[in-house]
Amino acid sequence: MILSDRDIKKAIRSGKVKIVPKPNFEEQLGSCKLDLRLGNVYRVFNHSKTPYIDPKDPSTLIDLTHEVRVKNGEAFTIHSGEFILAVTREYIEMPADLTGELEGRSSIGRMGVVVHSTAANIDAGFRGHITLELANMGRIPVMLYPGMRICSIVFEELTSPAQMPYYKRKTAKYIGQRKPLPSKIGMER
Repeated sequence: MILSDRDIKKAIRSGKVKIVPKPNFEEQLGSCKLDLRLGNVYRVFNHSKTPYIDPKDPSTLIDLTHEVRVKNGEAFTIHSGEFILAVTREYIEMPADLTGELEGRSSIGRMGVVVHSTAANIDAGFRGHITLELANMGRIPVMLYPGMRICSIVFEELTSPAQMPYYKRKTAKYIGQRKPLPSKIGMER
């Protein structure tokens, strides 16, 4: 079951869903979703120094990206065909009985920017800033600003609390992330 605006407010106000900083419901809350804002830290791929990526060879993941920090009020330009990682400004803690679905905002998509390429599910028990997989699919560069509403999260109730929420999993590679982290696929066996 998808939570309505009143249930989203109730979950946040009661502390069931923790979001820091607290959202401005007038600006960020829709009928069944909550808009999240773009953070200040990005990961940009070093495409000119990387001949290929091999998920079975962790050495190809070293120095694959570098971190870029953008001050409030300044812009980050995402160029045509470029793929970057970013994070939400909001830190989120999901309970064991809710999952979230990340959605791009239509207004952002209409400029050619896709917000997530694969990771649309926010696991029950996730704790951290959500990593965004941003790609400019258009032909014109787009300016992105920290604090702009970039995506939405839809909260869905599980039939019962997860037996193994994300924060308890030994294989949780991105727990507590505060900035976009490079791929940790090399940790998998």
